[in-house]
Amino acid sequence: MSKIIGKELKNIPWQECPEGYTKPVWRYSENPIIGRYDIPTSNSIFNSAAVPFEDGFAGVFRCDSMAVSMDIYAGFSKDGIHWEINHEPIQFICEDGEIAKREYRYDPRVVFIEDRYYVTWCNGYHGPTIGIAYTYDFKKFYQLENAFLPYNRNGVLFPKKINGKFAMLSRPSDTGHTPFGDIFYSQSPDLEYWGHHRYVMGTFKGDASAWQSTKIGPGPCPIETDEGWLLIYHGVLTTCNGFVYRMGCAVLDKDEPWKVKYRSKFYILAPAENYELCGDVPNVLFPCAALTDAATGRIAIYYGCADTVTGLAFTTVDRLINFAKENNLEV
Repeated sequence: MSKIIGKELKNIPWQECPEGYTKPVWRYSENPIIGRYDIPTSNSIFNSAAVPFEDGFAGVFRCDSMAVSMDIYAGFSKDGIHWEINHEPIQFICEDGEIAKREYRYDPRVVFIEDRYYVTWCNGYHGPTIGIAYTYDFKKFYQLENAFLPYNRNGVLFPKKINGKFAMLSRPSDTGHTPFGDIFYSQSPDLEYWGHHRYVMGTFKGDASAWQSTKIGPGPCPIETDEGWLLIYHGVLTTCNGFVYRMGCAVLDKDEPWKVKYRSKFYILAPAENYELCGDVPNVLFPCAALTDAATGRIAIYYGCADTVTGLAFTTVDRLINFAKENNLEV
């Protein structure tokens, strides 16, 4: 059996797999857990991240306002399902006013490393790049330097240093809606200067796995297991009616995470329910966070639905790693 390397999370949100259900990931029956109008000025709340915090949970949420201004907001929950989201966006504390300049903020991830919580997001600074900040309490947030030059999206930190360095997955991008995209690994001694860039994996152009033929991007922060780093990611197919975003998984080498051990040729979850098929951007599943319980192997995945609302899905480390092994994509 595969094992999660990490902490026990007794209060992880959970719902048992429906009887007779054989696919690797199943949805929470009360989805969506966050509606598009859950704060007074929101047009949509999606592509958001949650982590354990004190006796409950905290998170950073993408809220597009009724002006369709894209920004990120903090929120709290006792059970990881019912959320109270602040009505005003995060106001960052910056040593240098230059990094406080923004065009937009969206698609946050949150991870605890050593003694604090780090937030990464797509930050508009002359185009999309990766913003980084840290917080101790989800009330005060301290913004650091942007990680990369534009253009880049989907900056996802590993939950621990690798070979003594901070590590991040990202997807180099462009100024538009990026009709391409591969995942790269980068490392930093101080979260300011990034280098040692390594190619991880890219799109697959063949018929064997067409759901990830246009672009891919890292989703939740990688999950440490005894088999390597479990990565949940999104893959995109261009259809005659636009992009379709689905969810996949891979296992990366523990010490050299740019090396892929297994990668599923089949998606693990795809748009099927009305709230995933219909919204501001139809046919989108976009995973941004995963809570884990090392004692049981349970995983709760938070994902954006149709760029409009937030959903919750469940799986286990065994299901995902076995699925990737049994359906390994040979590239």
